[in-house]
Amino acid sequence: MGALLLLPGDKYLLQLRDPLPHIFHPGHWDTFGGGIDAGETPQQALVRELEEEIGLRTTADQLSYFTHFTYDFNFAGIGDIDRWYYTLSLASTDGLQLNEGSDMRAFTAEEALGTLRLTPHCAFALWIYHAQRRFRL
Repeated sequence: MGALLLLPGDKYLLQLRDPLPHIFHPGHWDTFGGGIDAGETPQQALVRELEEEIGLRTTADQLSYFTHFTYDFNFAGIGDIDRWYYTLSLASTDGLQLNEGSDMRAFTAEEALGTLRLTPHCAFALWIYHAQRRFRL
């Protein structure tokens, strides 16, 4: 699961993943988040991941559900992998400390989508969040 962390000025706080060859998408920018441990809901996992990754203390009820994607990995014998996205508005990055990844920075959607090497799932989530007015009737 991942968090679209919204900052003033229509910016998104993103994490630069470590350049480790054994992880998915090394050296790509991504949302903060991660895996779901046994017995956790996606919201509980995201609360835990945000505290681990940047020291952000929040609660599940402060997260707003946005969307989720299901990826079919049956070709690899893994089955389906789900990725949930939630939004959380932050007043600033004061007090946050990067504990995982190589960097964290705030970008506008145009900067992120136009210039960054984003993970594919982050790029899609960010694009549909930014362009969501297009989908409303």
